[in-house]
Amino acid sequence: MNLEKALLELVLPIVSDKQSVSVKEMTSLNENEILLYVYAKSEDVARLIGRQGSMATALRNVMAIATRVENKRISIKFEAY
Repeated sequence: MNLEKALLELVLPIVSDKQSVSVKEMTSLNENEILLYVYAKSEDVARLIGRQGSMATALRNVMAIATRVENKRISIKFEAY
């Protein structure tokens, strides 16, 4: 299962500059954790996080469903450049 591609498919409709968005999987210190970074422009990161983190929470909840099969936790970080 390609979690990077799945997360990218979820965030693309939300952002305004679709060319500048990328998702990278990083190695985590915890082997039971999958760490994904979403890189986007700062205004798009603000849109992805949402008011009081509501959009970020929704994205994390959707992605958490995909990792339950493997018994792993998912962490999604948002980075602006």
